[in-house]
Amino acid sequence: MKKIGIAITDPEDWTARTFINTAKEKGFSPFVLDLRTAEVSISSKNSEQATIFKAGESLLSDLDALIIRDVGAGAFEGVSFRFDILRELEAGGVPVINSPEAIQNAANKYHASYLLAKVGLPVPETVAVQSIEAALKAASRFGDAVIKPVFGYKGKDIARVKDGEIRFSDRQTGSGTVEEILEKLLEERGMLYIQEFIENPGRDIRVFVVGDTAIGAIYRKAASGSWVNNLSQGGSADRCVLTGEQKEIAEKAALAVGTTFAGIDIIEGPEAQTGNENKKTEDRSAGQGSRILEVNGTPSGKGIFDAWGINPAEHILEYLQNIL
Repeated sequence: MKKIGIAITDPEDWTARTFINTAKEKGFSPFVLDLRTAEVSISSKNSEQATIFKAGESLLSDLDALIIRDVGAGAFEGVSFRFDILRELEAGGVPVINSPEAIQNAANKYHASYLLAKVGLPVPETVAVQSIEAALKAASRFGDAVIKPVFGYKGKDIARVKDGEIRFSDRQTGSGTVEEILEKLLEERGMLYIQEFIENPGRDIRVFVVGDTAIGAIYRKAASGSWVNNLSQGGSADRCVLTGEQKEIAEKAALAVGTTFAGIDIIEGPEAQTGNENKKTEDRSAGQGSRILEVNGTPSGKGIFDAWGINPAEHILEYLQNIL
């Protein structure tokens, strides 16, 4: 029986529990671990065991594969250490999905935007700056702009600049002028990641991709009075049937970032909302068709399960069965 590690931080998390239960159903022996408890011993005394990776009393190098639900947040050195462990296990022959490189690519919104645009995929116009002058210039040019933390999650700490004021994703208006608030954000973050706001019907699309196939999608609809569609910010899920274009760009986005499984967030531009699906992606002018907002390398499967009854863990474990 293959021993599959499942890295989690919250035992009550729906997706974590589903990974564990589905692994058992598929005939795997799941080993649940929290990477925040992992230990490594390095020695030159025994070349065959120069490095020993442990979680509790178990050797991580004995795993047949490792699924990452959550690496765990925390201080920079701790998070970096956990990613180092994943890279070293992968180099030692343990399949890690998603790979540490893919998770890092997806988690870094700036770098993910670069990777997507590099292969010609549609993304909102984006500016990354390190000065208040450049930030104010970008926000003024966009007219309606969104400022996201590069390593943010669950729709937290997103700001929207419009009509001379800033409103945050928690629906609070920023205290101070736009310049003062942007200066504070710049001081905290060291740079600002700014995107044009895409007019939309109060929803975005989360596409779940496994391997090279989109297995389903949901609309995420913003709560009343909000402009943020994340389910964790009060949004609601509904069934979505993808257009051919949306399916194609979601699958290509997962490939560009390097994920085995991913949640691809897409926003519908004006042309996409009118149902004109005949033009190819590359023929659409800026601001018209569907655009990719983000790629999530550790996505929750609950929304798509609630909407469609689709369990992404089944597809992910089947993928593992095929490669082991």
